[in-house]
Amino acid sequence: MSISTYFFGILVAVATLVVVVEMLRRRRLRERHAVWWVIAGLLALIVSVFPSVLYWAANSLGFGVPSNLVFFVCITVLFLVCIQHSVELTDLETKTRTLTEMSALQDLRIRDLESRATGTGVNAEQEPRV
Repeated sequence: MSISTYFFGILVAVATLVVVVEMLRRRRLRERHAVWWVIAGLLALIVSVFPSVLYWAANSLGFGVPSNLVFFVCITVLFLVCIQHSVELTDLETKTRTLTEMSALQDLRIRDLESRATGTGVNAEQEPRV
């Protein structure tokens, strides 16, 4: 590996970590989302500083080419990020549905109280408002 490739790998890994930490600091990224990116950045930094670790890990795990191990780890990290986002999306959909139902019930109660206050005697269930 040439010296420029060596330093480029270190630079990219450090830049990744700096960007993630800066986004955390500015509250543009939450801690639970940053975990996988920090892990990926640290792994990239370790492999950049000590390239022999990649060759050792690839041989130990039975990968023929070290770059296949890199691709496997990257795909695994992205898969875990997708699972995390799917779980959070499901939670948000459930909360949104609950809030919508609560809002509809509150709207129904308000219309009923308004009709009672005006003395019209019209029940809110009989007259839907659009």
